[in-house]
Formats: sequence, structure tokens, C-alpha cells
Amino acid sequence: QCVLTGSWINELGSNMTISSMSKNGNFSGLYYTAVTATKEKIKVSPLQGSQHHKNEQNQPTFGFTVNWSFSDSTTVFTGQCFVEENGKEILRTTWLLRQEVHNLRDDWKATSIGSNVFTRFQ
Repeated sequence: QCVLTGSWINELGSNMTISSMSKNGNFSGLYYTAVTATKEKIKVSPLQGSQHHKNEQNQPTFGFTVNWSFSDSTTVFTGQCFVEENGKEILRTTWLLRQEVHNLRDDWKATSIGSNVFTRFQ
């Protein structure tokens, strides 16, 4: 069984804590990124998300949004919680980062896409 609540870290050293999960699958938490393109000091940022009801393998899909506290950007993550054969839980995610641009002409460069794998943060 894969459970989203708790602390997670990805391959870049960014970490998050999903602290509460409602009965309908909504959750909240905090995200601390280890990487940024801004020159501003990195700050812990809030996250809000939703987990799909668990499937037969108890490996739910989910999505969450991070509203960055130190920049004019927003990131959305979507993914699935997996349990590997050795019992280790992992979150495989794909994300879209939207940066603010000053005009429509620069809209083409405002969105980036990437992926991360999170493991339990000990």
C-alpha cells in the first residue's frame, strides 16, 4: 500500500511534507525546492492537492500545485504512488512550471516541463 502523507525527497534534493489528507482525498503540505532559476532566497512554499481514490493495487494517482512563496511562478505536479517489489514507496511525477512573463509576446517561453522521482525522506 502506498500512502502519500509524510515526508518525501527527490533526486535533486527538493523535499515536501504532505501533512493532512481528507476523506475525499484532498491534501495540503509544504514544499522546499533545492533548485531555482530566480535570484531570490528560496523559501518553503505551500502545496495543495488531490489524490484519486485508491486502485486495486493501492497505488493512487494524484496531483498538486505549489504556489512559490519567493517568485511569481506556479508549478503543478501529477503522478502516481508506487510500491516497488522490495516494499519501497516512490512517487513518479511530471510537472509544469509556469513563470510570469511581462507580455504576450514572451508567452512561448513561460512554461517548462520536467519529471521527478520522490522517495521517503528519512
